[in-house]
Amino acid sequence: MELIAEAANGREAVEQFRMHLPDVTLMDLQMPEMSGIDALSAIRGEFPDARIIVLTSYAGDVQVSRALRGGARAYLLKDMLRKELLETIRAVHAGQKRLSSEAATEIAEHATDDALTPRESDVLRLIAAGNSNKEIAAQLGLTEQTVKSHVKNILDKLGANDRTHAVTIALKRGIMDL
Repeated sequence: MELIAEAANGREAVEQFRMHLPDVTLMDLQMPEMSGIDALSAIRGEFPDARIIVLTSYAGDVQVSRALRGGARAYLLKDMLRKELLETIRAVHAGQKRLSSEAATEIAEHATDDALTPRESDVLRLIAAGNSNKEIAAQLGLTEQTVKSHVKNILDKLGANDRTHAVTIALKRGIMDL
């Protein structure tokens, strides 16, 4: 194996891929300028056969699902063993797909969960920004009662005890980023 390029951000990752056309790419999800998911999608849009392994510290089920839908061939956590990384690189190069056990567990645990609606996601983002129900209603052009209904749905769907817990769960699962 030979390292042929490195990138400091998502845009640079796409440029480096174009220049070097690597056999296998390791991609982080949290990068400046362009997220790993966006870089992954851009590369796969231009090079549909690109073999990309997501290597990250985020095991959230939504994040894993986004990466796989974006075309990742494997999803690994940074804390795994070096041997597992080498085996995964070889397997992906050979055309196989791999998923860390932690990522697989996250997907299995939430496979039957109801997804948040786009409006519920909007409300959750505004909660995370510290807005009250009244402020959220004004920003989204809704009644305060409608916002309360959305908050109740969010808490139910995420299994959260309160608004702060809902934001924490959403961040952990990759439903939203800060």
